[in-house]
Amino acid sequence: MKKIINPWINLTDKGYNCFGCAPQNPCGLKMEFFEDGDDVISYWTPGDNYQGWIKTLHGGIQATLLDEAAGWLISRKFQTSGMTTDLKVKYKKPIPTGEDIKLEIRARIKEVKRTFVFIEATISYNGNVHTIGELTFFCFSKEIAQKEFLFPGCEVEE
Repeated sequence: MKKIINPWINLTDKGYNCFGCAPQNPCGLKMEFFEDGDDVISYWTPGDNYQGWIKTLHGGIQATLLDEAAGWLISRKFQTSGMTTDLKVKYKKPIPTGEDIKLEIRARIKEVKRTFVFIEATISYNGNVHTIGELTFFCFSKEIAQKEFLFPGCEVEE
């Protein structure tokens, strides 16, 4: 498993402040990602500031975790930027919050049709899947990704 280098980390002067992955965003999730074979994964601790109900992770935050992992899957595996066109979430079990909780968020490609990528993403706690996302992403051309989204490529640490 190799850590994925955040390709936007030096673009704060251009406005990079992603809620999901910007390490400097004080309200953000500060997610980091790893490549695990064909999958992209993140480990994340759901602090109590992300509750929906008492000691329970908010469903919107869960959807964001899934969406962010899928976006990083596009960046790493297709070397371009994309946008979510569809997101379906199945909440199977509640997820607790707290500084001692460690979640695994995993995204994988299910199918590719031209410029659309169909992705399955999951959130697991203690080895059990609690949330499943089915996402569709539209992939921009590499030229548009570079020009309009300042995408420089997405590499892993050696």
